[in-house]
Amino acid sequence: MKNSLYSLLIVFFVGVLLLSGPSVFATQIPELRLNTTTEGYDHIRYEAAFLIQEAFEELGIKVNVLPTEFTSLIETFYDRQDFDLCIQGWGGRIDRLDPHHFLSTLHSDQIDLGGVNPGHYINSRYDELFESQAVEFDVNKRREFVFEAQLLAMEEQPFTVLYFRDEVLAYNNKNFDGFVTVPGENIYNEWIPLDVVPLGDKTTLSIGTSQEPDTINPLASNSHWGWMFLRLFYDKLVQLSPEVEPIPWIAKEINPVDDLTIEVVMREGMTFHDGEPITVEDVQFTYHYYMENDFVYFRAFYSPLDNVEIIDNQTLHFHLNSPAANFITVTMSQIPILPKHIWVDIEEPDQLAPDQIPTVGSGPMKFDRYDRGEYKRLVKFEDYFMADEIDIDAIEWIIYADSEGVFTGLLTGEVDMPTWRLDPAQIDLAEVEDHLTLVSVEDHGYYHMTYNLQVPPLDDVAFRRAIAHAIPKDTIVNVLMDGRGEPGVSMVAPSNAFWFNPETPVFEYNLERAKELLEEAGYWLDDEGRLNFPTN
Repeated sequence: MKNSLYSLLIVFFVGVLLLSGPSVFATQIPELRLNTTTEGYDHIRYEAAFLIQEAFEELGIKVNVLPTEFTSLIETFYDRQDFDLCIQGWGGRIDRLDPHHFLSTLHSDQIDLGGVNPGHYINSRYDELFESQAVEFDVNKRREFVFEAQLLAMEEQPFTVLYFRDEVLAYNNKNFDGFVTVPGENIYNEWIPLDVVPLGDKTTLSIGTSQEPDTINPLASNSHWGWMFLRLFYDKLVQLSPEVEPIPWIAKEINPVDDLTIEVVMREGMTFHDGEPITVEDVQFTYHYYMENDFVYFRAFYSPLDNVEIIDNQTLHFHLNSPAANFITVTMSQIPILPKHIWVDIEEPDQLAPDQIPTVGSGPMKFDRYDRGEYKRLVKFEDYFMADEIDIDAIEWIIYADSEGVFTGLLTGEVDMPTWRLDPAQIDLAEVEDHLTLVSVEDHGYYHMTYNLQVPPLDDVAFRRAIAHAIPKDTIVNVLMDGRGEPGVSMVAPSNAFWFNPETPVFEYNLERAKELLEEAGYWLDDEGRLNFPTN
């Protein structure tokens, strides 16, 4: 009798709950953290975050904007993956005109801490497409894989591409000339030492910056600003020309033997900055060292490599575990050659303290000094194999608190050029200065808001597709950027026309459409105007 009474009571209360509506079962979507840069570092990203916050609140989603110092932001995003939403950017380095790198940022083997897929996007079909494009030598067939990968990823929105910015830089035309532009990088590129020509007595190129490397450890840096500095005093087997052609560099010759073997013949007479010769042992050690330490930032570069074999004192064979269509142009142009005699005894290279990091490279410039927050300096490497082509004696970076400080230094002549693009208001002021020459190029790098797919409801593709319609890209471009850029579509920029898929979906700003999609997916607003999870 007692059991029957309990059963009736359970049935009664369940019925009451069901009649009470969805609020009994559902819960509010918690406040989401949105990490972005500080205003002084990048006011576009900073202000964009608050525009997104305002739009999301129209949908009933609470957002807490967390402006973060850049180095800490990199650590939060990549190294700790401690975020819900994060606005970040990828620089348009010249090697990234090849779509391989940007596509690799969504491959599942990059979800580890420090990897370039911190949002944890995992899709087996996407992985298959990425791996297929990497081994396809027929460029038109490869483009088909690249197109499909873009389409799949952008339909699922593991991140939303916010915008592409025009790269507008300026330089002091009274002190220096000879700057060459590189796609996506403008005049701040690794050809500076070999191309810039002093016009007077000043032979030290002064560069203003508010950005700093996350680290100068080539086994730990995963930021644009780290490698923009490192690549001036480390050399690679291949250098990419401003026309994106691979030029043998430390390598004198590169000859594919078959689909799985690439022969490298070393240039003779090159040395590291400490005077030790660069040998085939150094090259073999470098590639094996990166693989053994599994530096995840470079994993997509060395993943096709099985091993490097020394043939004789000038020749190596790179043995691949699968064909790699861009191994010469991308991998060999990006992995810096390390001096084996310095690194061989370092067992945990990613754990080095700042004062333990070796700074001996073999590039055109030699490390001289780095005072964090204040100053950096490289000096000409007099024994470089192209030293006769270098007309400057040194490059120094004066570090300012923000971009306004950099621009003031440019106006007053304290610095000769900035590391980064001018803001729209600064462009107008710079145009009337006789001592400044402005240079503009389209950028194929992009800015994005990445969703942490380990955090509900960001793990729901329907939710992500809906909120993608609540991001005011046009306002960011037309108001914050004064029209100097384009709204984001795909991780491959429309300006990179051959590789951009024009069928990639465009999530235009439309709050009503966002609300409709959320409702269709089962999300609903409570009496407080807060969005709640679906009842099922």
